[in-house]
Amino acid sequence: MRFLIGTALRLRRIPSKWNLSFCSSASCRRFHHLEQSQSEFDMGDAGEKFEEYTIVQEGEAEILLHSGNRVFYNKTQVNNRDMSIAILRTFISKCKEEHATKFSRKAHLASKMPEGTPPGPISEESNIVQDEEPQEDCEMKLNQSLYEMETILRESHKTIASKEKEELKAPKVLEALAASGLRSIRYAREIDELGQIVALDCDKVCIEACKRNVQFNGSVASSKVEAHLADARVYMLTHPKEFDVVDLDPYGSPSVFLDSAIQTVVDGGLLMCTATDLAVLCGGNAAVCYSKYGSYPLKGKYCHEMALRILLACIETHANRHKRYIVPILSVHMDFYIRVFVRIFTSANEVKNTPLRLSYVYQCIGCDSFHLQSLGRTSIKNNSVKHAPGFGPVVPQECSNCGKKFNMGGPIWSAPIHDQEWVASMLANVKAMKDRYPAYEKISAVLTTVLEELPDVPLFVSLHNLCTTLKCTPPPAAMLRSAVINAGYRISGSHVNPLALKTDAPMDVIWDIMRCWVVYLSFIYLLLSQQSSGENSTCKSARNSDSFQRTNSAGKFCSSSHRILENSS
Repeated sequence: MRFLIGTALRLRRIPSKWNLSFCSSASCRRFHHLEQSQSEFDMGDAGEKFEEYTIVQEGEAEILLHSGNRVFYNKTQVNNRDMSIAILRTFISKCKEEHATKFSRKAHLASKMPEGTPPGPISEESNIVQDEEPQEDCEMKLNQSLYEMETILRESHKTIASKEKEELKAPKVLEALAASGLRSIRYAREIDELGQIVALDCDKVCIEACKRNVQFNGSVASSKVEAHLADARVYMLTHPKEFDVVDLDPYGSPSVFLDSAIQTVVDGGLLMCTATDLAVLCGGNAAVCYSKYGSYPLKGKYCHEMALRILLACIETHANRHKRYIVPILSVHMDFYIRVFVRIFTSANEVKNTPLRLSYVYQCIGCDSFHLQSLGRTSIKNNSVKHAPGFGPVVPQECSNCGKKFNMGGPIWSAPIHDQEWVASMLANVKAMKDRYPAYEKISAVLTTVLEELPDVPLFVSLHNLCTTLKCTPPPAAMLRSAVINAGYRISGSHVNPLALKTDAPMDVIWDIMRCWVVYLSFIYLLLSQQSSGENSTCKSARNSDSFQRTNSAGKFCSSSHRILENSS
């Protein structure tokens, strides 16, 4: 035993910029447990093998990392895992609220049922009696039957209501691509309300490492996490509507897993999906993007948000094949990947509205102008809703601002990509438990900025691109935001790009404001140049400069952009 503890204390530690802590006493306890189950860990000679491993701690989980890097571990993904834990906690809370609402509705219906009255004779006024004795027997039997039926009906409602209350079970989680199992272990150790967690991988070395790490984390992880050597696609197809939460975090594109993942999620369940092939999604290879996601990307400053919307449109398309649809909860771009969190529901009628949530994008090749065209539309006739293709095109052959032609991309998801209520709950939870999130600064900054975004405005324009087109000095961000607000429109930033301007103002209004800014600059330069001679100068468009008067709400978005820039460095 002394030899094992001495060897454990000699293990190398990995420094981390994420303030991941290490505890030697915890390591001793782990290796004491490891000594008791040495045959299961299959490490052979302890003195030789232990020195090949390094203990890495993230949150409350610890894993053994082999010096040969046999199993992939990416410490940068701590942001991803922390965000997933935050949304899982919110998901459990929301499920409890939904279940309580459903149960209260059932209980309310049960309370409205009549209590019934004991059997007795029926009033003589309501009956025509021909034969008194047989009629009295019929009355008694009829009343008895009615009483029994009312009792059975009332009890059945109570039984259904109580059954509804008892049926809320701990969510069952599937991690389709587990690798070292760190994500599943963190879920098991940090979220008490979770039930069974199934970790899959098709690599034997990964599964052995996952099982070793699960046992290394003690009884809590061992009782919840199950590791299986299996193809995730086959496993999900053979377990339809079994898991409340499915986590897809592949190295590259998740497109090959989406169809089976959609089928394994229960109704109202949560699908968490990551895509790291941003070079493809952002327009580096449009043909490959179309083959994987069924959509053409466009190169622009909004390319990362468009990547999010392409992924959501792809998931929605896969869901529609099974009469299901998605409701996005949170969609974020962080570091080198995008990650979306969506709930899956079943409704053949709601699937008909999918074309209303998808749009094509027309991007001018000469300036920053873009326009959206919806795939479908609805019309109401005789109290019935009729679905039809969308009208088009929404743009002429040439751009009205610069005279250039348009590139056409999409289809993309043009409906909201966040649920503001969920994001607010997540942010409150993260702030209340900040000590349990190693990447607290990063995810709190992202969630704060997401909460300030306009939820119903797809894509955005870049201030620097606008000024490059006009070859002018950029105005202060707060001044431009004030001009848009004073014109009667809304504007916000974006977590995707700190310099983004997300607004519901038409492109013509944006360009009018920028032209006014150019005239305003010319007026200032002319005024300064003629100030020494005392000459008066006027400018025809100078009256529009009042629109640049700063408003109180224009500056709050800038602080969020600064937070994103600080935490991304």
